Amino acid sequence: MKNISERDKKHIWHPLTQHKLHENMLAIKKAKGCVLTDEDGKEYIDGISSWYTAVYGHCNDYIIERLYAQMQQLDQVVFSGFTHEPAVKLSEALMNILPSNQQKVFFSDNGSTSTEIGIKMALQYHFNRGQKRNVLLAFDDAFHGDTFGAMSVSGLSVYNGPFEDFFIAVERIAPPTKENIESTLVKLEDRLQQNDVAGFIYEPLIQGAAAMQMHDVEGLNKILQLLKKYDVVTVADEVMTGFGKTGKYFASDYLEEKPDVICMSKALTAGMVPMGATSCTQKIYDAFYSNDISKGLFHGHTYTANPLACAAALAGVELLQSDEMQKNIARVIASHQQFNNEIKSHPKVAQTRQTGTIYALDLNIKMERYGNLRDQLMKHFMDSGVFLRPLGSTIYIAAPYVITEEQLQKIYDSIKAILAKI
Repeated sequence: MKNISERDKKHIWHPLTQHKLHENMLAIKKAKGCVLTDEDGKEYIDGISSWYTAVYGHCNDYIIERLYAQMQQLDQVVFSGFTHEPAVKLSEALMNILPSNQQKVFFSDNGSTSTEIGIKMALQYHFNRGQKRNVLLAFDDAFHGDTFGAMSVSGLSVYNGPFEDFFIAVERIAPPTKENIESTLVKLEDRLQQNDVAGFIYEPLIQGAAAMQMHDVEGLNKILQLLKKYDVVTVADEVMTGFGKTGKYFASDYLEEKPDVICMSKALTAGMVPMGATSCTQKIYDAFYSNDISKGLFHGHTYTANPLACAAALAGVELLQSDEMQKNIARVIASHQQFNNEIKSHPKVAQTRQTGTIYALDLNIKMERYGNLRDQLMKHFMDSGVFLRPLGSTIYIAAPYVITEEQLQKIYDSIKAILAKI
């Protein structure tokens, strides 16, 4: 029989892939902790937690045990008209770590749908109150997912080009810096006086798909304060930043102004099974609470609040809160800081930045986001036994919190090696 990667070519269409240019896929046969193993037995340190999901390590024994126990009790049930213990316990656990203004949670099954629901909440909040507000605000170079509402508020045309004629109304503002915040606030207040802006969706502190660009906490606070003055629903997309990656449970914990809505996925279930969740304040929920059935949030997924996903997420939240995991997070943060001190002045490094466990550096060469030079970078890392996925000339690390110092050093050494080669 042919190997996995050869058999893959016959039927599978992969995400974010132009198959005529990239025909061969690497077959991963198993994963444990921070290590991926391919079908030939070669090992790779997972330096990005498999798209920011497996933050407690792959095939975590604690999560597996909890998932297995749930399988014996309840696997799946409709969540419209029914409820179950795993969902209730998870909602309670999330409220213990979310910002204190969050009161309700709506479950879905991935990051795009969690933001899609947040967008619907923002638009329908005003509709239910008899106001016509149909414009959404988002940052330049935002990314919020691949469903239509999420694409509408995303600003990366490499993903959205063929569909832009079908988008909902979105206007953009620049991510805040100390230099632009005052002019941004003046323009924004002038725009808000038209009273047609329903909501603002944003990635708090770090724009992941925009090559881990990081923006100013104080500036974002001022933007949120102004938006709340005009009753604009603020939607924090914490799909990437949530569950410890910034050094706090959520990036919103760094801000005085808390969002009305928070979108979650990825590390929510620690990479074990798909799940999304969208939380909101009591004020948002109350706008949907009515004797008029049409004012309800008519959005649903077959696997909403799947009991297995809830069990995995609950186990993940417990791990996140443990002393051991918090110490791991602090250790990774300190290691990145030390590495940064070593390479920030390297002549091949244009810029470095870090928030919590997320570290990024920009090479001082220009390259396309998915071009040949970028592919050569990725090949270097894979040949070194390290899975990093550069975004153009940006190399970033978002490794599992359980990564060892030796594994981290191997990632750092692979980056130093490519700096020497360029």
